[in-house]
Amino acid sequence: MSLKCGIVGLPNVGKSTLFNCVSSGKAQSANFPFCTIEPNLGSVNVPDRRLDTLADICKPQRVIPATVDIVDIAGLVKGASRGEGLGNQFLANIRECDAILHVLRCFDDGNVVHVDGSVDPVRDKEVVDTELQIKDLETVENRLAKCEKAGKAGDKEARKLADLLQRYREALQHGRSCRTVQPVNEEEASLAHDLFLLTNKPVLYVCNVDDASAVEGNAYVDAVKAAIADENAGLLIISARTESEIAEMDDFEERQMFLADLGLEESGVVRLIQGAYRLLGLRTFFTAGADECRAWTIHAGDKAPRAAGVIHTDFEKGFIRAEVIKYDDFVQYKTEAAVRAAGKMGVEGKEYVVQDGDVMHFLFNI
Repeated sequence: MSLKCGIVGLPNVGKSTLFNCVSSGKAQSANFPFCTIEPNLGSVNVPDRRLDTLADICKPQRVIPATVDIVDIAGLVKGASRGEGLGNQFLANIRECDAILHVLRCFDDGNVVHVDGSVDPVRDKEVVDTELQIKDLETVENRLAKCEKAGKAGDKEARKLADLLQRYREALQHGRSCRTVQPVNEEEASLAHDLFLLTNKPVLYVCNVDDASAVEGNAYVDAVKAAIADENAGLLIISARTESEIAEMDDFEERQMFLADLGLEESGVVRLIQGAYRLLGLRTFFTAGADECRAWTIHAGDKAPRAAGVIHTDFEKGFIRAEVIKYDDFVQYKTEAAVRAAGKMGVEGKEYVVQDGDVMHFLFNI
């Protein structure tokens, strides 16, 4: 689907360390500012226990997970909107991403320098926010001037867009990101999406903590939670140092014992990848059989023909109907024949909205 999540933040907050943990790509990670210059791209398998369960049932020849693209972007500093540091490059790179994983340093360590000399994740967040807001304000004011002119000439669509832009301008002028402004209807939501504003991208704040705070967080995390209360954004607690140690372990059992000792059920990397996937508005349906068990990626709200087209464009063009098995029913009855015999096989048409976890088979005619 070519959607990307960008890992952003100030220099030396743990972006590249996390990227190395989640990705097959290896970004340089070191204790100095602007260690990352060119963005690093990694395509990451999305861990999904449902796919593992389906594979255990079907014993297929191939198991193919869903994937998500993660980009490690150069660190940002004050003045980026005016070209300071790697500002222009940073802003261009983030504009190309569909969602943001904003890494905040929430740990004390005198051996790891901070670009501003002290640890304050809320201040760090505001530095990034301010630079993005300044750039968005430029964009909004330029578009608003054109829309107001067109609106006075009788363009109704321009008037609608101008109303939205005015609310964005007010928010930005008061130091709030565009994502705090809620569209009033679907039409306005579509207009908002087409503006491609930096501060309107979905964001997950990733609090990089010390090992002892990986489960419950700390005072720094609490401060971040309070700061993002009105942002319509998510928050994840993770220890990049712990995750880098886990990534070096080849043995699955060893990893699980290590996690158990820390009081964790699963690694932060798993939660981060899954969080990125859902942040992009992506969902999963499955095909399951003796040849292959596969997780397919769709957008939330996609209907059955669009899901069929993910497998092959001809499936969408010639779509007739979809046979749908709910994941829990497949797990209970084990085979398609048993599901059908139990009356649990759904037959759906073109208007069916695919649900996350559906096991599907498409009938088509070309």
